[in-house]
Amino acid sequence: MRAARELVERAAHGTHEHTYGVNTGFGRFVSVAIPEEETEELQLRLLRSHACGVGDPYPDEIVRAAMLLRANTLAKGNSGAHVRTVELLLECLNRGVVPVVPSRGSVGASGDLAPLAHLALPLVGEGEAFLEGERMPGLEALTRVGLEPVRPAAKEGLSLINGTQFMAAFAALGLVRARRLAHAADLACAMSLEALQGSRTSFLPEIHALRPLRGQRDSAAHILAQLDGSAIIESHRWCDKVQDAYSLRCAAQVHGASRDLLDYVEYTVAVELNAATDNPLVLVDEDALVSNGNFHGQPLAFALDALAMAVAELANISERRVERLVNPNLSDGLPAFLTSDGGLNSGFMIPQYVAASLVSENKVLTHPASVDSIPTSAGQEDHVSMGNAAGLKAWQVLANCERALAIELLAGAQGVEFLAPLEPGEGVRATRAFVREISPRLRDDRSLAPDIEDVAVAIRDGDLAGAVA
Repeated sequence: MRAARELVERAAHGTHEHTYGVNTGFGRFVSVAIPEEETEELQLRLLRSHACGVGDPYPDEIVRAAMLLRANTLAKGNSGAHVRTVELLLECLNRGVVPVVPSRGSVGASGDLAPLAHLALPLVGEGEAFLEGERMPGLEALTRVGLEPVRPAAKEGLSLINGTQFMAAFAALGLVRARRLAHAADLACAMSLEALQGSRTSFLPEIHALRPLRGQRDSAAHILAQLDGSAIIESHRWCDKVQDAYSLRCAAQVHGASRDLLDYVEYTVAVELNAATDNPLVLVDEDALVSNGNFHGQPLAFALDALAMAVAELANISERRVERLVNPNLSDGLPAFLTSDGGLNSGFMIPQYVAASLVSENKVLTHPASVDSIPTSAGQEDHVSMGNAAGLKAWQVLANCERALAIELLAGAQGVEFLAPLEPGEGVRATRAFVREISPRLRDDRSLAPDIEDVAVAIRDGDLAGAVA
């Protein structure tokens, strides 16, 4: 980092060559030369001018992730930032100073300019920040935790805002949630399969060895393991049903396709977390500052759209299983809407409506943002990624899917209990037991809204997966 900083200082004060963002304006103003004595003022004005985002703030975990990722990319030594700037960023993170960052305003190239400018303002004693849940001026937040602001030196303002860290934060944290959703989808499917007295043969490894897609194979093995020791399945081994509906019989194929898509997302994100995405980049060994396009968010925009599609499909097929559980024409003997006193009680009638509304909303939200582009900076930045929009949409799709899967888990637990005294497989018993810790069996109608939210949180936080394992 120090070597890169020295190179930037020479460019700012030791030569008369134009170096983008060091002694020139930004964007379309690239040809405007900035006098040496104003290079620091240029950086401060850059942060102020670019901090014009709008809308509700990002969730705290997204901002904190972006802070960590920005520190990480600056620490690569390819941006020319001072060590003290990165140390201040990390101290803000460690002491709970969370910049207030409006969530709308980034087009995803040159990276997340507006959001990162808002993130950077508290470092220079401006902007706003949250501290212990209280919103306050950025300087006050620093003072309360015993920190002092920095004044950005040549290029440092640009180094703080040129990058993909908000898109990468959505993708990294979203991927963790998506993996947990894929796991929960298998658990929910296994429980629904038991409740609907479906067949385990669709998940036998011999079948999936003939189409050895990794996600399909893994999902099938996971579902099959949950059914081990099932008295319910054993009781209808010789029934006259020939085939299950696709939402059961093809679950491994559908869940597996989502898993494979998440593998692609993971590949992209794993690279991006450790990438240098500044412009210009400082190449110490070559003694050069080089303009480039590593800030462009297209890889992340594609990945975020793919993530949203992957988890949306898990909710799509889940809702179809919920329909089979509540519909007496499809459920092989379960009471209508999973209630023993239908008419007086509505049971799980409306939770299926809720699941339908969530997956329908997802169909709108999964329209890709990454295929759009609107030129900015008077045509200088003539293709952008819209990756921030992809991230915001993916975040909502994840929440919708967690709730949709929660509904299936609640309905599946209810359905299995109508088959007592027969017991499901060991894994399904563990899933049902965890659900019952959160939500008691529905006998007389009550509001299930809190139960749905609590199970959704357990999916998101990984508690369901941990308990069942």
